[in-house]
Amino acid sequence: MIYITRRERFNAAHRLYRPEYSDEKNLEVFGKCSNPNWHGHNYELFVTVKGEVDEKTGFLVNLKNLSKIIREEVIDKIDHKNINLEVDFMADNMASTENLAIGIWNQLEHKIKQLGAELHCVKIYESENNFVEYFGENR
Repeated sequence: MIYITRRERFNAAHRLYRPEYSDEKNLEVFGKCSNPNWHGHNYELFVTVKGEVDEKTGFLVNLKNLSKIIREEVIDKIDHKNINLEVDFMADNMASTENLAIGIWNQLEHKIKQLGAELHCVKIYESENNFVEYFGENR
């Protein structure tokens, strides 16, 4: 079993809030991430896939194909967008980095299987100090 990771970057805005909370309660629970005028991050996304090396190519997957899938299924939908308002796979979800990792996993898992690999991990750096790793539900 071998693991390979592709890094992509995107910029996006979001707001953490509950509409049923007052602005004061949202600030108490979510801090500055509840800014009513949104805030943004320069995210780094790491997608790790696993499987066996193909003897003919020497690859687990062709990274060009993996990058294309990530771009089409995630980056094109989220880069320079408002996660709360414009990202279809985040509709009706709190726009936390945790939920974003799950949403990205769900966008990629089936397509990566079509490459002959298995999705192992989605890691998202929201800032230099904070990141989330998601390994799927059945791990």
